[in-house]
Amino acid sequence: MRYMKLILSLIFILGIFIACPKKQTVAPVEEVPAEEEIPFEEVQIPEEPAKPELVLERIFFDFDKSDIRVDAVPILEKNAEMLKLYPEVKVVIEGHCCEIGTAEYNLALGERRAKAARDYLLMLGITPDRLSTVSYGEEKPLDPTNLERNRRCEFVVQ
Repeated sequence: MRYMKLILSLIFILGIFIACPKKQTVAPVEEVPAEEEIPFEEVQIPEEPAKPELVLERIFFDFDKSDIRVDAVPILEKNAEMLKLYPEVKVVIEGHCCEIGTAEYNLALGERRAKAARDYLLMLGITPDRLSTVSYGEEKPLDPTNLERNRRCEFVVQ
């Protein structure tokens, strides 16, 4: 029994020595003298060119017509000149109609109006890859109380 206590005591003491962590040494940090400056190189991030704040005027059409009106010609010429100043800009030409007529008919009329405006801009020198058309028919009235103002083309800059 005496040997048993001695053996258990030795095992306990040996366990304590094994379980205790060793003292770790930390390597000294090399200090940089205060007078010595580390060169700083400024990084230039290229900026994307800002898209121009370009607003193109709308044109209006007569009832049930897709012909370019005489009063729309100077507006289209001005729009074409603006587009020539910004050759990277693309435009969606939206054709609109008043509520008179069926939805299908007005979609087709809106498409004819948008194509007429597109063709006129093409004639003025704007390349076809910059122009696309869409018809909204009677879906997006400019003024629900004024049918004449809804017969139009809008030029949306992209």
